[in-house]
Amino acid sequence: MSTATPRLSWKTLSPAGNWLQASAEVELVTADARVTASIDGGESVFVEWPFIPLRVRETATVRVRVRGVDGSASPWSAPADVTAGFLGPEEWCARFVGPGSDEPHLLRTTFEVHGGVRRATLYATAFGAYDVRLNGEAVDDAVLKPGWTSYQWRLLYDVDDVTGHLRQGTNTLGIELAGGWYTEDFGFRDAARRFYEGNPAAAAQLVIEYEDGTRTTVTTDERWRWSPGPVVAASIYQGETYDARRTGDSWSPVVLVDVPDVRPEPRSSPPVRVIERREVAEVLTTPSGKTVLDFGQNLVGWVRLTVTGPRGHTITLRHAEVLEHGELGTRPLRNAAATDRYTLSGEGEETWEPRWTFHGFRYVEIGNWPGEFSPASVSAAVVHTDLPRTGGFTTSHPLLRQFHDNVVWGMRGNFLSIPTDCPQRDERLGWTGDIQVFAPTASFLYDCDAFLRSWLEDVMAEQRAANGVVPMVVPAVIPQVPGQSEPVAAWGDAITVVPTVLRERFGDRDALVACFDAMAAWVDTVTDRTDLLWEGGVQFGDWLDPDAPPDQPGQAKTDAGLVATAYYYRSAELTAQAARLLGREEDARRYGDLAAKIAGAFRGTYLTPRGRMMSDAPTAYALAIVFGLVEGEQKAATGERLRHLVRAYGYHIATGFVGTPIICDALTATGHADAASRLLVQTECPSWLYPVTMGATTIWERWDSMLEDGSINPGQMTSFNHYALGAVADWLHRCVAGLAPAEPGYRRIRIAPVLLDALDDASAWHETPYGRASAGWSRSGDLVRFEIVVPPNTRALVCLPSGADHEVGSGTHTWTESHPRPRRTRTGLGLDSDLATIVDDVEAYQAVLAAISSIDPGRAAAFRRTTRWTPGRRLRDPLSHTPLEIVEAIEKALAALPTATVVG
Repeated sequence: MSTATPRLSWKTLSPAGNWLQASAEVELVTADARVTASIDGGESVFVEWPFIPLRVRETATVRVRVRGVDGSASPWSAPADVTAGFLGPEEWCARFVGPGSDEPHLLRTTFEVHGGVRRATLYATAFGAYDVRLNGEAVDDAVLKPGWTSYQWRLLYDVDDVTGHLRQGTNTLGIELAGGWYTEDFGFRDAARRFYEGNPAAAAQLVIEYEDGTRTTVTTDERWRWSPGPVVAASIYQGETYDARRTGDSWSPVVLVDVPDVRPEPRSSPPVRVIERREVAEVLTTPSGKTVLDFGQNLVGWVRLTVTGPRGHTITLRHAEVLEHGELGTRPLRNAAATDRYTLSGEGEETWEPRWTFHGFRYVEIGNWPGEFSPASVSAAVVHTDLPRTGGFTTSHPLLRQFHDNVVWGMRGNFLSIPTDCPQRDERLGWTGDIQVFAPTASFLYDCDAFLRSWLEDVMAEQRAANGVVPMVVPAVIPQVPGQSEPVAAWGDAITVVPTVLRERFGDRDALVACFDAMAAWVDTVTDRTDLLWEGGVQFGDWLDPDAPPDQPGQAKTDAGLVATAYYYRSAELTAQAARLLGREEDARRYGDLAAKIAGAFRGTYLTPRGRMMSDAPTAYALAIVFGLVEGEQKAATGERLRHLVRAYGYHIATGFVGTPIICDALTATGHADAASRLLVQTECPSWLYPVTMGATTIWERWDSMLEDGSINPGQMTSFNHYALGAVADWLHRCVAGLAPAEPGYRRIRIAPVLLDALDDASAWHETPYGRASAGWSRSGDLVRFEIVVPPNTRALVCLPSGADHEVGSGTHTWTESHPRPRRTRTGLGLDSDLATIVDDVEAYQAVLAAISSIDPGRAAAFRRTTRWTPGRRLRDPLSHTPLEIVEAIEKALAALPTATVVG
């Protein structure tokens, strides 16, 4: 525990419906006293510590009992142990030591223990990555400690109770140290350089408290010694080389290492761990004869192997996310070798796994295996920050179900110490724009409050150093990237959006308290560079618009100034809302007035009175609708135009990084759930489900990271694990299943499911701070059954599709309503049919494309990609230069379609 006054939260289980808390008692038991505090009212989430602060290393127990408004009373909860494990303000005295070089190495010292030990606490950290062993045993199961922070501003230390590891007499304290992120080369291609200066160094402080009241402290200092050890080389990007013949027998004195002048602070976020292990799904032999292991899932971590072979024999492991024409697809890795090597000691059966690198992979090419290979000899370790799972979504639609699984795996792979963009190539950086769009989804799926709060500390440190600019990457290790010293919309806005999400989803008011000055500084920084319209500077805009060339991903259909101004408004409005919540009335008026002025300038510049955007592209309309920049008739008109554009693009994705997470929200908010439904279940490229049809098990960076012919997109920026485009999952949770917070932390829940024509059912669950909530619906003919679960100490407003509203308390509730799918009659389709009629009829649309493809597949792909399916145009119009043979095939295919009643 990293604070002397931890906030308290508890959940109540009650068989009684409509249960609400009236009061609570909290009991604290320390070595010196037993104290009880009374709490009136219903608060049970992030309750302020009601006792005097704990002393450094003080251990206590806390338990709670509650009373309901119905008069019911609970027994005491089981006691929870709390320990103020942090060091006092002036207690840190360990020196940073190492050999004075970048190579991985071992450090050690010995010390004596005599007498009964009451408690032994180890504090350790490193500029680099480290692990600690006490008398040969690991002190914990965390990996890649202490994680990545902005090392020049902030370094974390880990705390472990190691009482059980000590023995009477001589003890050995050892540290394994590698460079980790501290010595990595950051940057793209030939521009990659070391960012942090200096050699890796570790520091440890072991505090031993004896039963007689005395205390001794063992710290890293000049008396420690070092040895090269078996790890020959280790790099986050390049991989690890391990020689089991090197036993670390040669020990030399350490040196004190110059490191950044940073006082280490206690970890407040969960560490990185091996979360699970997966067996080999299939052993493949490539066309070139290489052996490749398929783990069946694109994941992040490393491989563990068990092997017997001759001394000095080296096994090579190469990792990749995909195969290209049967061979390992390594081109997307760019400068990352992603290769591990293990040299055998020759001493019988050997088990090894790397610990100072990680890879994004599904496939592993295994080279030079001694003897006959057995897949049982290898497993994959899934590695990420150890966050509790808190949410899920399911449906009987198999592709959509897999898509949501892909979102979850994408988050798992990219929440490794910090929220990254990708986990495999020579990047793996904390791009602020990615988490800005994904934070709502992440906060539903996992309890990532502490994780993101920790990262936000680095964001604020980097922002202070950049004079109010929030860098595009945090930690800011690539100065050559545009936007590290000048503000960039949608990326820098992470400082206003992410704290707001943490307040909304977890009820964490302190996130706004901690970040408010940074939120205001960001808005002020943009204000200093704009005149209400943010049209200057470097902008990424609607990055990765599917119509942008592969090598120019910023060339979007939506004007970059429009995107920037919309985000400027949003950040000003969120800052005003935060100020009101925190009681900062002057700031609330100031930023509220600014937001109103930006909104006026936005509407006056980019929007016609009849609801047409000057930048006539789906992202422009989605931003205006979802950010609240249009109201009333204008909102309805922009929704109609958005629906028109979605249909014109054949219900294919036509949005990029900014528009994709919110386009379905914009459609449903303006009454066009039918278009959102078609867009959601589209399987042709570009779409959310196209990658699923291509075998994807994570979310891709590009809609066509893998082309239909099985080749990798030719662009230099092609990742197969990039969660940003999966941010639509938040809409699945909130709107399709209908489970959303109406008040911060789900104290009050809004359940308003949106029925989609393409689905038979949908449901979601979320472990709220008050307990598990769920919402779902399923069809049976024309009837739809709705079932919800509301946790104790909360209430829910249920808004059913019929228009009926219900206010309910805790418990399980069900309703059934009649909702027939919409139907229409198909008659006489042909070349003179309206294009919109064709595209709205899925069977007719597929018949047209199948007819073209049967003669010329390339022309079919081009026709699908370039045709705009707008009302008023006939099918024959885009076919004017099409060979007669294809036109006749289309006529025949349409004529063969029966007159029928079709859904849609």
